[in-house]
Amino acid sequence: MSTENFITLSTLSTHYKVELTFFDNLNEIGLIEIQTIDQTQYVHQDAIYEIEKIIRLHQELDVNIEGIDVVFNLLQKIDALQTELLLVRNRLRFYEN
Repeated sequence: MSTENFITLSTLSTHYKVELTFFDNLNEIGLIEIQTIDQTQYVHQDAIYEIEKIIRLHQELDVNIEGIDVVFNLLQKIDALQTELLLVRNRLRFYEN
């Protein structure tokens, strides 16, 4: 498997100044997906935006891992509700015209 679209956890750990166990904990609760290739742990580059949000919550707001999980679940529910609201508004406009 090619690693060109992946970033090692050790690189992320050094760059963001967090422990490797932080990423293991995020993986355990399902917030990130860690790939192991040739005994090296990687995260796909598409996950970096979410990881940065998680790290900001953890470092700047001092939110623990469980709190971050709750925040992300609520954000996903908000996104789903906004999408549903948009669909309902579009359907309503259709019937109003």
